[in-house]
Amino acid sequence: MWRRTVARSAVVAENLRRFSISASPSLIPGPCIVHKRGADILHDPWFNKDTGFPLTERDRLGIRGLLPPRVISFEQQYERFMESYRSLEKNTAGQPDSVVSLAKWRILNRLHDRNETLYYRVLIDNIKDFAPIIYTPTVGLVCQNYSGLFRRPRGMYFSAKDKGEMMSMIYNWPAPEVDMIVLTDGSRILGLGDLGVQGIGIPIGKLDMYVAAAGINPQRVLPIMLDVGTNNQKLLEDRLYLGLRERRLEGEEYISVVDELMEALHARWPKAIVQFEDFQFKWAFETLQRYRTKFCMFNDDIQGTAGVALAGLLGTVRAQGQPLSDFVNQKIVVVGAGSAGLGVLNMAFQAVSRMTGKTANPQFYLIDKDGLMTKERAGVDPSAAPFAKAIGEVDSLGLREGSDLLEVVKKVKPHVLLGLSGVGGIFNEQVLKAMRDSDSPKPAIFAMSNPTTNAECTAADAFKHAGENIVFGSGSPFQNVDLGNGKVGHVNQANNMYLFPGIGLGALLSGAHIISDGMLQAAAECLASYMTEADIQKGILYPSINSIRNITAEVGAAVLRTAVVEELAEGRGEVGPKELGHMSKEETVEYVTHNMWYPIYGPLIHEK
Repeated sequence: MWRRTVARSAVVAENLRRFSISASPSLIPGPCIVHKRGADILHDPWFNKDTGFPLTERDRLGIRGLLPPRVISFEQQYERFMESYRSLEKNTAGQPDSVVSLAKWRILNRLHDRNETLYYRVLIDNIKDFAPIIYTPTVGLVCQNYSGLFRRPRGMYFSAKDKGEMMSMIYNWPAPEVDMIVLTDGSRILGLGDLGVQGIGIPIGKLDMYVAAAGINPQRVLPIMLDVGTNNQKLLEDRLYLGLRERRLEGEEYISVVDELMEALHARWPKAIVQFEDFQFKWAFETLQRYRTKFCMFNDDIQGTAGVALAGLLGTVRAQGQPLSDFVNQKIVVVGAGSAGLGVLNMAFQAVSRMTGKTANPQFYLIDKDGLMTKERAGVDPSAAPFAKAIGEVDSLGLREGSDLLEVVKKVKPHVLLGLSGVGGIFNEQVLKAMRDSDSPKPAIFAMSNPTTNAECTAADAFKHAGENIVFGSGSPFQNVDLGNGKVGHVNQANNMYLFPGIGLGALLSGAHIISDGMLQAAAECLASYMTEADIQKGILYPSINSIRNITAEVGAAVLRTAVVEELAEGRGEVGPKELGHMSKEETVEYVTHNMWYPIYGPLIHEK
């Protein structure tokens, strides 16, 4: 076995050498040319090494005498920060969760503002502990308080006042190359609603995850806030609010502003991936359909959430002891007809269609604020219309248009109850107890709304009321549940970070000019197959966040291979579509891994 592995690795290495690709990522970075000297270097978080500059480099860059004389190694700096962080944890013990979370965010943010290399090394090595601070759920708290927390700008801000100027403004960004852009208009931040310009915290957090999980170089990412006003009266009256103090643009005025920004981004960085994030429902679908065949973009709330949810749904079928083909028989009740809920249904429908053909008629039941959605309802949004059930289908179950959640669960006896409603606690005791009568021996409950306060139910309540033999998933982190007698109720955080970094990285390295449904499906199916059968039988659907770089490499490779098969790949750099097409599955994973940036201090060379 050992000889076969070595032989196979040798073949992989030889093929990668043939494509001018190293077989493994180098941890010794080459020199970096900088155009700054003196204090300017120390004030630039991209290049600052704090007290880590060697003496020869201090001479080269004109900073000798501007720092204490002792050179502190990267490892020593790392440990010093971690000691400070542990001290903070100790000193804030017993204080309210919001106070502790913001204190942790502040200490990480200060490091981010000062020294990006050290910041990302700390984040990568402690991803399980730090992801909930710089990403969900703490990022929601940060956005709510962003105007008061603001210290220094990060990313770019475009507003309705900049119409006609965006094409020139885009050149104000100092980085000559950008690979990844995350864009929001702040209209639907998590489950918190319209937070206007304060929503910039979301793109910043998402791009931190791109760097940590996908190894995107932090000098090549760009968070963008598109400020078109806010309808949040509280913010409009807040004297500290940093955004436009006017109502949101609507209709053609709104679309023309987004059009101009997208054209400007594409003009300067035509190969960059643009991820749309936290747009309100009516614009999320419209902008996705408007731009997805013109630019390399995707909407994480619609497509990323859908992919992670689909991976969980396929894992549930495996947990029930059934082949994946049995997914076509799953009865799924989805609560929430927003962009995320409809995104899940669209991707799940595509999965069923691939298994059954064009005659697919999956047993999906959609519930919104007005109850069960049927074709009898007037004024159904076109995006939701395909999932409205025919009256005959629900009549046979004793249901009707507008039936409430409890009634639907009792009558349908679903295999899966999936919440993306944004309504905290909607899966109450009665609803959860009704899931005990599911037609599945191992029903699944997914409470996927963020942040934690908006979760449809807690993990503890799900296992308490629905029974111990369930599969539980959530959008926000919950602790595993002690069921007694040595049994554990596993919590599966259906976190978009399992997929969006791999989708972005795979699309980037393939050089795809669009991100197709097939590429997204490949990402979801790759994640679904990642878990071992033993873990699945325990009710564990998703891998540990500690493995996020390995997961992203696999997902990215699956996306890349699909782009090649669908003839969407144009290649990147010296690696063209022909070379990509000749790579084996193992070689694509090696290629993706090799192209991940890793935070290590490299030598800086000054050039005027």
